Amino acid sequence: MEHPQISVARQCDLVGLARSSLYYQPAGETEENLLLMRLIDEEYTRHPFYGSPKMTAWLIREGHEVNHKRVERLMREMGMAAMYAKPHLSKPAEGHKIYPYLLRGVKVSRVDEVWSTDITYIRMCRGFIYLVAVIDWFSRYVISWEISCTLDLGFCVSALDWALASGRRPEIFNTDQGSQFTSSEFTDRLITNSIRISMDGRGRALDNVFVERLWRSVKYEEVYLKDYPDMATAAESLKAYFEFYNHERPHQALGYLTPEAVYSQSGTIEAELSGLED
Repeated sequence: MEHPQISVARQCDLVGLARSSLYYQPAGETEENLLLMRLIDEEYTRHPFYGSPKMTAWLIREGHEVNHKRVERLMREMGMAAMYAKPHLSKPAEGHKIYPYLLRGVKVSRVDEVWSTDITYIRMCRGFIYLVAVIDWFSRYVISWEISCTLDLGFCVSALDWALASGRRPEIFNTDQGSQFTSSEFTDRLITNSIRISMDGRGRALDNVFVERLWRSVKYEEVYLKDYPDMATAAESLKAYFEFYNHERPHQALGYLTPEAVYSQSGTIEAELSGLED
């Protein structure tokens, strides 16, 4: 994987290797903590308004000996926070600029009007990884995605670069206030492409509701049905799922069309869908 004139990402693409899997190291949690994280992930997907106090109470009722600090740490490791506004959630790094939320009360009515991104926790048989995706709000089309074993900046920037490499541009790009998305490496790419930046209110995951719905579909229709033995298997399986999601899976809110059908055939389809309830 060493060539001075070809990027690591491109080399991985040429040999069919998931880019992030090149750097994967097994997650360093105990078997007990990995079990708790699986349970937390499933309960959070069912009840995304649960913060660490409610999650702690639920785990205790289920017979697990845990305390609030332990559950809080595990949820932080998983990148999870309750879906309501409260202080100190999705905290940006010091010196990072926060942009206002531009979508309150806005009815998105066409493709490439708004793109959005978010990160979610993906469990494996032994360990876990993180998934980031860029989605078009109107069509629900997943434009790009990446996985990583850490909540670092690199895989988020990579997903953005792949989305922009499609040649299309949104008018507005919406994120949360996490340090990955408030970093200059991320926002400068949007500014350079004359894309307006919107950021969710602190801790308000519902401001990014279409990505949250995508995560529910990914978890229930893909991740929870499988136990990925390694990162490479997870990458291949997720790739197949997103192909299905974009090109075969009909969406009720899209008049039972697929995201790809709407995203690739804007105009007349947008007009037809404009009167449908979300």
